[in-house]
Amino acid sequence: MASQLGNPPIAMVSRPATVAPPALPVLTRDSFNSQSLGRGLNAHVKQARVLMVGAGGIGCELLKNLVLTGFGEVHIVDLDTIDLSNLNRQFLFRHEHIKKSKALVAKEAAQKFNPDVKIVAHHANIKDPEFNIEWFSGFKIVFNALDNLEARRHVNKMCLAADVPLIESGTTGFNGQAQVIKKGVTACYDCAPKETPKSFPVCTIRSTPSQPIHCIVWGKSYLLNEIFGTSEDESAFDHSADQDNAQEIEELKRESAALRKIRQSVGTEKFPQMLFDKVFNTDIVRLRSMEDMWKTRKPPEPLDYKTLMEKSAAAIAAKDSVMKDIQKVWALEENLVVFNDSLDRLSKRVLQMKSAGQDSVISFDKDDEDTLDFVAASANIRSSLFGIDRKSKFDIKQMAGNIIPAIATTNAIVAGLCVLESFKVLKGEYDRAREVFLTPFASARLLASDKSREPNPNCPVCGVFQTRVYVDLTRATLNDVVESFLKMELGYGDKEISISNEIGILYDPDETDNLDKKLVELGVKPDSFLTITDEDDEEPFVNVVVAIQEAKEPLVGQPVKGVLPAGGEKIKIPHKPKPAEPEPAPAPAAAPETNGTVNRHDHTVNGVKHLNLNGSSGSSNGVVVAKRKRTADEPSDELSSSANVKKSKTTTDDDEVVVVVGGDSAGGAIVIDDD
Repeated sequence: MASQLGNPPIAMVSRPATVAPPALPVLTRDSFNSQSLGRGLNAHVKQARVLMVGAGGIGCELLKNLVLTGFGEVHIVDLDTIDLSNLNRQFLFRHEHIKKSKALVAKEAAQKFNPDVKIVAHHANIKDPEFNIEWFSGFKIVFNALDNLEARRHVNKMCLAADVPLIESGTTGFNGQAQVIKKGVTACYDCAPKETPKSFPVCTIRSTPSQPIHCIVWGKSYLLNEIFGTSEDESAFDHSADQDNAQEIEELKRESAALRKIRQSVGTEKFPQMLFDKVFNTDIVRLRSMEDMWKTRKPPEPLDYKTLMEKSAAAIAAKDSVMKDIQKVWALEENLVVFNDSLDRLSKRVLQMKSAGQDSVISFDKDDEDTLDFVAASANIRSSLFGIDRKSKFDIKQMAGNIIPAIATTNAIVAGLCVLESFKVLKGEYDRAREVFLTPFASARLLASDKSREPNPNCPVCGVFQTRVYVDLTRATLNDVVESFLKMELGYGDKEISISNEIGILYDPDETDNLDKKLVELGVKPDSFLTITDEDDEEPFVNVVVAIQEAKEPLVGQPVKGVLPAGGEKIKIPHKPKPAEPEPAPAPAAAPETNGTVNRHDHTVNGVKHLNLNGSSGSSNGVVVAKRKRTADEPSDELSSSANVKKSKTTTDDDEVVVVVGGDSAGGAIVIDDD
């Protein structure tokens, strides 16, 4: 019709179909990690099999970091269970996890962060036989996230024996530290002496307490051990002044002997009153009779068990609620209720162990409610006698368990430092590894790092030569070790040597009776250690520590076979360095107000030079530190903690001199700003 009217036909124009934009690649966590770390390092991370010892404050943060970073396989070892006090900083745990295994719950919680990572949890003690040297050697890196000295030293020793890098860490309040430990390359955990646990004079603890900690140590290290343990915990008491108090010490020994007799009544109906009357009445009456002891202090007041029980009816009725409130400071009557209840629980445990033929010894554990309740109640009752403030069960747990205040943010920062240092270990860049210190109250910056210290040649743990030997314990004798391994494989030949283990001397040139005995008869077990000492006066070898490993397969011929180094080279033991000749004393230099020299140990951290000085001085008893202006062609003085320089204290007109007067100041640190 349109054509008939003269209108042209309408042309149909085809439009191109809309093309969808190309799909963006899906970025996974691994691709982000690859971008951040680089392909090479990320590949190392994904292939790494690592061990984390401890799943507490640092451990929770560290496990999260390891999983999110993509480490291929992570093993966790922790013996502890979750406690209410953990929840404020150990974020992997919730209230419903209380009393459950830290390792198992941490695995379950962290697995959700990255299902691709294999996590293996061990609710066990890292010192158990299953965690032997061979087991340690299967890991690329070991991370320590522990809170006690003994376990740290054990892991340090096992990592050195297995030649596995260890990253050690720790926190105390706002302060923290991370350190890489590699056998033969860096200092180990035991290269520097550690602070010894605080001890208390025995007479203070047993006779004249004046602080809550004295009563807590008394309950934990004396009373609990005398009734349910083995003997007095000598590490808690200082016996250095015993001779000054000989008469009192004899009285205390008689008291201990009387307690051991009461111990025979454990489980009987009269036992609680017998113990109470002995330590809170009879012993206190004896102390009051020593009038000279109380001339300048108030004497203790003895308690009568029956009288106190009559006043405790309300506390007995509310026993369950009393024991649940660990933040409350219990009244005297409430402490008696807890004392009796804990005695009942501990007595039942002792009787059960005896009936099962087990050693009926119970030791204190801060996470053992029975022993903690006993120590808390005993310490508080004793505090009441001496007019000392009582403490809550929560506070006593902190003090008796030597728990160091922990802060979640500190743990998180240190855990992050551990992972950063692990990247250097994976790449083998130990020269770039650092000891990093978290010091929030420093004047310059939060994190201070210093290059890793070198191994201490006098360290009893890593300053020795370490090797391993496979042994058929069913037939190996000490003589097999001496003749087949030490003389033939290690090259001792005709040298005079001595062999010892944790028990004592097993062999020396004058003690040969043990040569024909089997190793098992001498207390040598799988993954125990023998120390070999070269008695040669001319060119002695360094001490050698031999790790005993049980042979997996029958050994043909000799029942002892050494483990050769990688590459099959012959084992070469280094000789002890010859003692250096003493240097002649330098001539005294003219210096204002003093003479002599200053031994300077300089340490640059946080942008400031820390000078630790030990100087000998003249009549002024002062120390002079000279800071000379550097000329343009002189290199900068980059000081590290390993610097140990002797400098004269001679000064010039351009010198900037700092004088520290007094012997006490000379032993401290002087901080000179970099300018």
